[in-house]
Amino acid sequence: MAKSTEARNAAHKKSMEKQKKNVDARIEEADVERGIVVLLTGNGKGKSSSGFGMVMRALGYEQNVGVVQFIKGVQLSGEEIMLKQRFPEVDFYQMGTGFTWDTQDRSADIAAAEATWKEASRMLSDSRLDLVLLDEMTYMIAYKYLDETMILSAIENRPENQSVIVTGRGGGSKLIALADTVSEVKEVKHCFKSGVKARKGVDF
Repeated sequence: MAKSTEARNAAHKKSMEKQKKNVDARIEEADVERGIVVLLTGNGKGKSSSGFGMVMRALGYEQNVGVVQFIKGVQLSGEEIMLKQRFPEVDFYQMGTGFTWDTQDRSADIAAAEATWKEASRMLSDSRLDLVLLDEMTYMIAYKYLDETMILSAIENRPENQSVIVTGRGGGSKLIALADTVSEVKEVKHCFKSGVKARKGVDF
């Protein structure tokens, strides 16, 4: 015999009370106040979008933000337009070479990566910045354009209250170990594989 509405409501209330008790307990236990490292990785779409979502969140609280985009920068993006026009106070730098399969020049890519890293390193040592987004930086490690130890050391030794977001596929076990939060975006379907063009406002 099916449960009555009253019984279902009572069961739901009991379940939610238990859940709230568990959540409240975890919140109470979390008493460490410091900046964190977030790694957004995986082969799915949305890593950079999530990173920029946190940038917007920080700006909503009038926090100071720095953004460095590795790989991207040739094709104009909505994020670039928004930050430059609406939030010119954001410390924003792009590598500007585009994707590695576009340049096909390893030496030039490495030189561009090193120049971009100088800007990233500067931001990671700036105690005035509450949040730094290192967009697509994992490729710099994967392609060995930049020294992994140097990158990890700069992130680990940043100002105590500065949070860092790193996006891109992979990143390696050492970056995963260093990060406080790691989220993997998994591709289930992608319209591009069905011949659908990248769409302004959605893909760039």
